[in-house]
Amino acid sequence: MASLAMLLFPPHVSNSLAFSSRTPLFSLFKTHNNAFSTAAANSRTTNCRPLVVTVSASSRALQALIFDCDGVILESEHLHRQAYNDAFAHFNVRCPSSSSSQPLNWSLEFYDELQNQIGGGKPKMRWYFKEHGWPTSTVFDTSPESDEDRAKLIDILQDWKTERYKEIIKSGTVEPRPGVLRLMDEAKASGKLLAVCSAATKSSVILCLENLIGMERFKGLDCFLAGDDVKEKKPDPSIYLTASKKLGVSEKDCLVVEDSVIGLQAATGAGMSCVISYTPSTASQDFSDAIAIYPDLSNVRIHRDDIANWTEPDPIVCGTEYLRITAV
Repeated sequence: MASLAMLLFPPHVSNSLAFSSRTPLFSLFKTHNNAFSTAAANSRTTNCRPLVVTVSASSRALQALIFDCDGVILESEHLHRQAYNDAFAHFNVRCPSSSSSQPLNWSLEFYDELQNQIGGGKPKMRWYFKEHGWPTSTVFDTSPESDEDRAKLIDILQDWKTERYKEIIKSGTVEPRPGVLRLMDEAKASGKLLAVCSAATKSSVILCLENLIGMERFKGLDCFLAGDDVKEKKPDPSIYLTASKKLGVSEKDCLVVEDSVIGLQAATGAGMSCVISYTPSTASQDFSDAIAIYPDLSNVRIHRDDIANWTEPDPIVCGTEYLRITAV
């Protein structure tokens, strides 16, 4: 039997909440998600005592934990934006709609909006050039008109951007987000399957994983998929559906960790439950379909022992949340 306990500070959740043990674990979470989300939001500003809500189910058990990479394993938005802008400068990319005397440069505010609407690097650039006009560059003296030339431009820019991004990752200045490595280790120790599914190019994701989670954890993944491995990018659910097949488990027995609404839509579209570990650029998005929402993974734990034997410190600081998945 699998059980999950959330220690919250929820003044608006009744102590009398009771759930049937016959209710599937993850569908039950979705049913009561609004109450949990409201409690979590209120806990940031309200002084209150912690409440333990325990949810049990015998019909489903968590079998696989799946991580996105960018935004989940590492906070990478600013790194990708830097790499894109370096590529635009290197190839002197200039769109006809721009009045600037400088090459194309995506601002922080614009990139936050762009990356939260369109998944994958090539689709981002293709959308932008369709909206603002196909650019001149050192690749083509004039704006490319044929589909073949436009695809070539996108490929060249993306390849250069990817190599630049790799240089940034290799610099040694980038670290994994809080709680990521511990949660991966706990998942493995408790017998869960572990996967990474990213919309980014395979070479850049491999580099990130090798440098941030280490070779041992990377080689220990039960499944690894990148944008190159599926035809459709997130929010299409293809990458998660493919992962469940490779893992050999039902989509309903998978839990995904994402950072954006695009990733959330991909996960739920595949029939999987999703925990959000948001970043500053995604914090304001609508995550109402997630089973839990956190600023990072510091307080998400996976253990084998019973909840009664849990020795974690009592969360006495208002605003602390614990999501705990226990296999007993």
